[in-house]
Amino acid sequence: MPNLVNVSYHQTGKSTSTNTMGMREMQSRAFEARDAKYLLLKAPPASGKSRALMFLALDKMINQGIKKVIVAVPERSIGSSFSQTDLMKDGFFANWEPNDNYNLCTPGDDGSSSKVQAFHNFINSDEKILICTHATLRFACDTLDETKLNDTLLAIDEFHHVSADVNNRLGELLKVIMNKSTAHIIAMTGSYFRGDSVPILTPENEAKFTKVTYNYYEQLNGYNYLKSLGIGYHFYTGKYTEAILDVLDTDLKTIVHIPNVNSGESTKDKHNEVDFIIDAIGRVLRQDSETGVIYVERHTDKKIIKIADLVEDTPRERDKIVNYLRNISSVDDMDLIIALGMAKEGFDWPYCEHALTVGYRGSLTEIIQIIGRCTRDSNNKTHAQFTNLIAQPEAIQDDVKKATNDMLKAITASLLMEQVLAPNFKFKTKLDNDDDAEPGTIKVRGFKEPSSKRVKDIIEADLNDLKATILQDDNMLKTMSGSIDAEVINRVLIPKIIKIKYPELTEDEVEEIRQYVVVDSVVKSGEIKEVGDQRFIRLADKFINIDDIHIDLIDAVNPFQKAYEILSKSVTTKVLKVIQDTIEATRIKMDFEEAKILWPKIVEFKKLHDKEPSLNANDPLERRMAECIIYLKEEKRKRLANG
Repeated sequence: MPNLVNVSYHQTGKSTSTNTMGMREMQSRAFEARDAKYLLLKAPPASGKSRALMFLALDKMINQGIKKVIVAVPERSIGSSFSQTDLMKDGFFANWEPNDNYNLCTPGDDGSSSKVQAFHNFINSDEKILICTHATLRFACDTLDETKLNDTLLAIDEFHHVSADVNNRLGELLKVIMNKSTAHIIAMTGSYFRGDSVPILTPENEAKFTKVTYNYYEQLNGYNYLKSLGIGYHFYTGKYTEAILDVLDTDLKTIVHIPNVNSGESTKDKHNEVDFIIDAIGRVLRQDSETGVIYVERHTDKKIIKIADLVEDTPRERDKIVNYLRNISSVDDMDLIIALGMAKEGFDWPYCEHALTVGYRGSLTEIIQIIGRCTRDSNNKTHAQFTNLIAQPEAIQDDVKKATNDMLKAITASLLMEQVLAPNFKFKTKLDNDDDAEPGTIKVRGFKEPSSKRVKDIIEADLNDLKATILQDDNMLKTMSGSIDAEVINRVLIPKIIKIKYPELTEDEVEEIRQYVVVDSVVKSGEIKEVGDQRFIRLADKFINIDDIHIDLIDAVNPFQKAYEILSKSVTTKVLKVIQDTIEATRIKMDFEEAKILWPKIVEFKKLHDKEPSLNANDPLERRMAECIIYLKEEKRKRLANG
């Protein structure tokens, strides 16, 4: 099945090469903001956030009067990323030297009295660095006077676990620390989506943070080996265990994430699912008693495949294989990892070529974390692949509506990933034919540039979150049936969503953001070709000279077009009809704003076909125009009746 998303990279080596202080490009960018009291660092997996924190923390302790550093991670396994590191050998002015006694990412309950006491002992000692989990930080601070954190740097890794919700104790704790102490804060995240409707910080507190962003494209484009990334979907009927070998290539280093036991794709017996996958691959020869590695003789050619089972619940057995995976040093040490909740955030297997995920994942953060498992740069691969194995809806299903919704949301998630993974452009207004754009900028006729700081901040810091809100809106999902006109999507539905998300914006500000979102989305999903010294972009099935783009032309492009095309090509006509009928059953209510856009198109349709649009047409857009005529006649009847 063809990929829904294909992104190519130029192997510039920039993101992996280091400067005279031993810093990669992202780390150097973060270090430039080292004087910020509150710093939010947003960078992809494998970009070196852990080491960036070391550089920043050491500078704050040596040059800025900070006395202590507390590093908080979401789970114990990630604590090893902050172990002792020799930074001076590469040119930095100090080494990262935490005391093992104050690494609280050790076995045992994170809220235990011993760990909480060790935290308090650290605060009252002369020790400089403590590493703990988010949970230990919360429990320890429950009984801690916030002023004890004066002159302390608090570094929170995987910051997307925090939210401003009053029920999120870490979010509340952060607010109190900011208000009642002189502590510095460095927040780090590899996620480009908050994953919640609740923001991570309140707007007032977020405004206090200096933001440093290193995007996915910069990271992947700067690798030495990786040339391309694909995101694809495979739709199946029946049980996924019977379809998985259609997409599982055991010649590729692969992580398979089986579905959550509460999902529709799960058989409700996770261990049996693992057994089935292994048996489908080959014959189990043995399981190493020391490492937990399962050796399987492949059915097809008798090759021995090494498999890790991370679905195993027994702590002793799971710890064996986790420890083995943590110490992998060769491409031949592992072939396939089967996981459920593990092998996502913070998990490092650079040789991974394929992330195969079964079932719809509701969290965009989780999806991008899973994709990050296969996008490490390694000399064994030039292509990284993410595949989502999704159940397709069937007319006989009781939950056909849910299956349809999950399928559409999974596809839109990939469109969002494309937005994150593609190169960034800046957009400006094109004033006349002689108004040429500088590199990295596209000039658009009729384009409204941001007029306020608020609009600029949303575009710079919130664009991907806003796109996530737009593309996963229920009404927007319904447009994937092909029944809603592109201009209605862009000029009616999108601004409505923006107004709900940012109610404080003026009409002009909403329009500025709307235009930026639509232009950015269309350009990133469009195919760009260079012919001589000219660039052309494919819009609505034809190539347009980038220098001639007008906002009206952009507004005529359906942002869901690619998803609809994939649906049309990837499922049978019968399944497509089930999807369209399911959407039609809860279709978007016609309103005057949509009718106003459709009426000129109805007039044009009548001229071209010498008839009115039909409610029984195969084309969903023609049916929508027919509905529009009924709507307008009914509105006219109401007005006449009201005299």
